[in-house]
Amino acid sequence: MKSEKNTRKNVVSFIPNGEFYYKKAVQALNRDQDEKALKYLRRAAELSPEDSLILLQYAIVEMEAGRIDHALELLRKANEIDPNEPEILLFLAEGSAQVGLTEDAKYFAEEYLRLDEMGEYADEAIDIIDFATSIEENSPPGSPSNREVVYLQEKARKLMELGKLDEAIEILENIIIDQPDFWAAYNNLSLAYFYKGESEQARALLYEVLQGDYGNLHALCNLTVMAYYEKDEEELQALTELLVKLSPFSFEHRYKLGATLALIGCYQEAYKWLRSMKRQGFEDDPGYYFWFSHAAYFSGFEEEARSTWAKLIEIDPEKDGYEPWAMKHTELDANSIELNRDFIVEKLESEYRSERLLGIFLVGKSPHQQEILAHPSWIQVDNYSAIEKLFLAYTMDHDFLSDDGTVKPFLRSVEVAEILYKFVEPMKLNDTFLFQMWFVLCERALENGYPFKNPNALAAATEYMYKSSRMKNVTKKSVAAYYGISTATLTKYVNELIQFLPLFDK
Repeated sequence: MKSEKNTRKNVVSFIPNGEFYYKKAVQALNRDQDEKALKYLRRAAELSPEDSLILLQYAIVEMEAGRIDHALELLRKANEIDPNEPEILLFLAEGSAQVGLTEDAKYFAEEYLRLDEMGEYADEAIDIIDFATSIEENSPPGSPSNREVVYLQEKARKLMELGKLDEAIEILENIIIDQPDFWAAYNNLSLAYFYKGESEQARALLYEVLQGDYGNLHALCNLTVMAYYEKDEEELQALTELLVKLSPFSFEHRYKLGATLALIGCYQEAYKWLRSMKRQGFEDDPGYYFWFSHAAYFSGFEEEARSTWAKLIEIDPEKDGYEPWAMKHTELDANSIELNRDFIVEKLESEYRSERLLGIFLVGKSPHQQEILAHPSWIQVDNYSAIEKLFLAYTMDHDFLSDDGTVKPFLRSVEVAEILYKFVEPMKLNDTFLFQMWFVLCERALENGYPFKNPNALAAATEYMYKSSRMKNVTKKSVAAYYGISTATLTKYVNELIQFLPLFDK
């Protein structure tokens, strides 16, 4: 038998590098194991970030998966490393054409032919040049000719989607300095300021667009959305009357107009425009299917709405639960708090966390849920505490692990709120005071590690504490009977909750 000492001498130290994972990725691709290949390529790129071949293969897999923007990022980096590699240029041309960057597509295709005129992909490069040229010839006056500007505009838009507003604003402001008539940059800059809560600056930019390009549809739609969110009824009505009279030719404008009209509740008009472009290249756009489904449903075309929604879920499964027919619109009367968007938003923007918790809870009960969640400033996730993030996850139907002991107390605390809600649904203004009291208790109890062992008894205790502080002749016996528990149990949980009242703070 070999000694342990001798065995160790024969061990060769092995640390996998980028090439190792790249070879494993190629093997996985040859076996049609795309997910495994993607994992290996991601690791290979991390270990060898300056290997253009690895970046190229990673980009090709990303393109085939439909993640064109990320693929273009990888290809641009690969091109910086190896600017004379024809294959990188060809895929840059193809990817640019797919996202509408026709100037880039034409440039990279021409560069490919310059380097490898008789290359393997020469025919594809010629096709891309022909396509880009035809798009340019049919572009409306005022379209940007500087491909770098178009790239920066797209980069800024992606930064906005990621919430990196300051970075996007810096890029867009620089574009405007260089291209003072590039109205698309103004429109996006306006949205970035609106998302930051600077609505006056946002509106000023849109008015500047309309002064320079009267009738700019994107500016009109953006102003309409701002008026809608800010409840400026007079401006909203005037803009809506204008929008419904428009008849845009381009499909991009039809999409923008249709989505805007659907958001503000003009469903029949929205349905007309979104349906008119049903087969015009929006198959991978979740936003199109979302708004078309809503417009169809509220225009009376339920079957079409449901089939459209099914396509959306295939693309974006996280939208499950936001169907236009999911809310109980017909069960709410005009005085229901669930319908009172202003009340809910007021709670969401409160300086007190317990009131924000009530607002988050109400979002899950409101027909305005999607509108509120989509607003740029009403839900401030980055500023939320851990407790608020848990409640928001619950509101958005997040699946919690039932065997996770760390979230069980939270789930029981939510169950208390649901029990209380069951007895008042739909909620009226007077009911909100009971819930406000519960969320004060809940917030403090969660911070102190309270287990919330008996949600039904806790709901009873909360109701008794609330009513007994405001009314005479409220007995423990009557409240206990209403919740189906004993008076002793009610007393026990009242005593446990009392310690979380603010007046018991030391």
